[in-house]
Amino acid sequence: MTKLMLSLHVLASILTIGPITVAASMFPRFVTSEGSAGGAALLHRICRGYTVVGIAVPVFGLATGAHMGVLGDAWLIASIILTTAAAALLVVVILPGQRRLLDGDSTATSPIRLTMTTGMFNLLWATVVVLMIIRPGSTTGT
Repeated sequence: MTKLMLSLHVLASILTIGPITVAASMFPRFVTSEGSAGGAALLHRICRGYTVVGIAVPVFGLATGAHMGVLGDAWLIASIILTTAAAALLVVVILPGQRRLLDGDSTATSPIRLTMTTGMFNLLWATVVVLMIIRPGSTTGT
């Protein structure tokens, strides 16, 4: 059961977080380009849609951690904290910022600020991936 849960967790991560990071990274460039409003709107819909489906990632991750008996390990707790921070950035800053820019309100959110926040979001996910692979203190890590 652990291998199934881990496989689902990894697949959900690749299939949901990957598209969000790419679409969110591309959005500022599209929203500032002339005639690319349709492209920016599509990228926002991709981010919004995959955010909802992305809930599967921590659900499968927690189930996997419970099956492996590692919910109290420091690397997993750090990953949970970083995942929560990334999710908060996405839901509280990135998605509303995209919406405001699509609505033409560049005074509340600038494309540069959105680019920086998206970079932090991507860096948080990259750190989580590294923690998942290295798993400090694990018997299978090197």
